[in-house]
Amino acid sequence: MPISLSAKKSLRKSLKNHKDNVSFKNQLKTIVKKFLTKPTNDGLKEVYSILDKAVKKNIFHKNKSDRLKGQYSKKVVGGSVKKVTKKKTK
Repeated sequence: MPISLSAKKSLRKSLKNHKDNVSFKNQLKTIVKKFLTKPTNDGLKEVYSILDKAVKKNIFHKNKSDRLKGQYSKKVVGGSVKKVTKKKTK
């Protein structure tokens, strides 16, 4: 058990973050499963969106997110998906 005040706070914070991360990952899994059962362009946009949010919340690394996006984009029938490119700012 933590003894100092800062250790107690750290424990509280880590438990809260863990709960939030698990909840977010479950949400991500359900969206991906829904997409994989019936791959559509709209479903792919939804998957892209949640993967970007995972990167923003530091749940996934950007490279992992990009790799998953590439894998899921191949699942769309006909491959008629427009690539979304973002302008890089300096």
